[in-house]
Amino acid sequence: MAPLTEITTLDEWQAHVGSLPSSTLLIVYFYAPWAAPCTQMRTVLEALKDELKEPASWVSINAEDLSDVSEMYDVMAVPYVVLQRNDQVIESISGSNAAVVRTAIEKQLKSSSGQPQTNGTSATTNNGDASSADKMAVDDELSPEEELNKRLAGLVKAAPVMLFMKGTPSAPQCGFSRQMVAILRERSVKYGFFNILADDDVRQGLKKFADWPTYPQLWVSGELVGGLDIVKEELEGNPDYFKQFSVLKEDEAAAA
Repeated sequence: MAPLTEITTLDEWQAHVGSLPSSTLLIVYFYAPWAAPCTQMRTVLEALKDELKEPASWVSINAEDLSDVSEMYDVMAVPYVVLQRNDQVIESISGSNAAVVRTAIEKQLKSSSGQPQTNGTSATTNNGDASSADKMAVDDELSPEEELNKRLAGLVKAAPVMLFMKGTPSAPQCGFSRQMVAILRERSVKYGFFNILADDDVRQGLKKFADWPTYPQLWVSGELVGGLDIVKEELEGNPDYFKQFSVLKEDEAAAA
């Protein structure tokens, strides 16, 4: 399969975007190398790149290493795919649903006019499939609170270890979030994150959904662990609490 073009610096990004004809569809894949869903999504995108013959530019970006670009697109969780044409975002897809990504890309590549077929940006939350007309019709029947709870239920399971924090791991916006990131990094834990400062619906809704009023919040396997104090207590009682989610464990298994 043809690999995606890896963008590693802000200069590379600006040069690449500046070199594209206005009619070219730019497909930007934001990922984290430790996240299994990102590996799966990369495979999907590389297969689509081989299969679809319409001209497009397919690029990948490490969301944490190139945080300047991630922040431009409000990337709060990975995998995250952005479709852009003529410097305008057409669609953003957050999550690992391959069918949603394929449908969105095919729709834009088949646009005969070379112009976006939607107005503004549509965002699909993790594990959603709201791009289909039938699903949209069903979702219209849900109350706003039900829709938010459905979204939150997907977000807390977006990675085996999910951190809802103020800011990003590379730029925490509170001391507690900074300490939580340090704890996870010290133990080489693979984790997903969500910047609750970038989405007030999630920020307020998750407090009620989790019955936990403060941030950061750490979720493991879709279940709430708690805040910084609770995580510290868990580690005091069991220093190997995060061992099964450690990158080091995977490395040891591969070497065995």
